[in-house]
Amino acid sequence: GFINPRKIINDQLVLESTMNAADLGCGSGEWTIPLAESLENGKVYAVDLLDEPLSVVRGKARDKGIENIEVVKSDIEGVIPRLLANSMDLVLATNLLFQVRDRRAVFAEAGRILKVGGRMLVIEWNEDTAIGPEQKVAKKELKDLAAASGFMPAGEFKAGNFHYGLVFKKNRL
Repeated sequence: GFINPRKIINDQLVLESTMNAADLGCGSGEWTIPLAESLENGKVYAVDLLDEPLSVVRGKARDKGIENIEVVKSDIEGVIPRLLANSMDLVLATNLLFQVRDRRAVFAEAGRILKVGGRMLVIEWNEDTAIGPEQKVAKKELKDLAAASGFMPAGEFKAGNFHYGLVFKKNRL
């Protein structure tokens, strides 16, 4: 019933081991770790505003012998100075957008750091599910924000019983 990050990463994304990715609002690394394992010759930037989750990500990576994760303390609703423009092949925004003030800013930053042709994976709570946060984000709102930020739809799927998934592709500089 609940989300399986490894399965979604493997089933919904076409990955090459040398890709670079950013996990925005990475939390304790439930997506960062399996992504880093898939991108063994690339790099995953685990971005979060809080020290505690970044420390957890560091610990999990160390325990598993994963060396291709770089933790970045930054506000994802603005420019993330450590991440260069047009440098990422993939951006993750999982269980994140329901809790940010400025979703447009998150899409703008994802668009800034993604290469043309790069993909953004978004996972959010289903609007009609009784569990999860009180305020959920409508699929239509995210699709509209993505389009306004220079993304094309590239996939839509059920992400467990309580979430939906969207994949967007950056189609312009």
